[in-house]
Amino acid sequence: MMKDEEFAKIRLLALDVDGVMTDGSIIIGQEDELSKHFNVRDGLGISLAMRNGIQVALITGRHSEIVLHRAMELGVSNVYENVIYKGKTLVEAAQRLGIPMEAVAFMGDDLNDLPAFSRAAYSFAPKDAAPEVAARADYVCEKKGGEGAVREVCEKILKAKGLWDGIVEGYLVKGYGDRQ
Repeated sequence: MMKDEEFAKIRLLALDVDGVMTDGSIIIGQEDELSKHFNVRDGLGISLAMRNGIQVALITGRHSEIVLHRAMELGVSNVYENVIYKGKTLVEAAQRLGIPMEAVAFMGDDLNDLPAFSRAAYSFAPKDAAPEVAARADYVCEKKGGEGAVREVCEKILKAKGLWDGIVEGYLVKGYGDRQ
């Protein structure tokens, strides 16, 4: 189990997409159009993290206009698609952002995410991750992929940094609004 002090060190949260930000389903329509389901609470968690100085990157093995659209909605500009070697891409993303690997976390759900786990200082997995991935994660979420797992991690990081109460207060008193 990770300690709050460890969550507080995170400056870059890199996320796999399918199975982490979504439930892993890919719906293909009759006209070959694709559909994926994203959780708005995950989206708000990402927005809150970024607004409070945490960099967010998406690292996915697929190309999807849907993912690019969702990233644009949330203001995530660090998007890496068609990635075969996620560990290498994670290191490159951290270098581009000037963030040391000691401050990098990666969240993944399946075997192809393990190379990124081995490079990140901290690794997270949704509740429904592959058993081999969950066994190697520093923290396994109570929530499943696409059902609030990303929000759970974002909240833990923000609470550990002592920012959460101020965020809640901002909504209560100042009427903040965010992308979801």
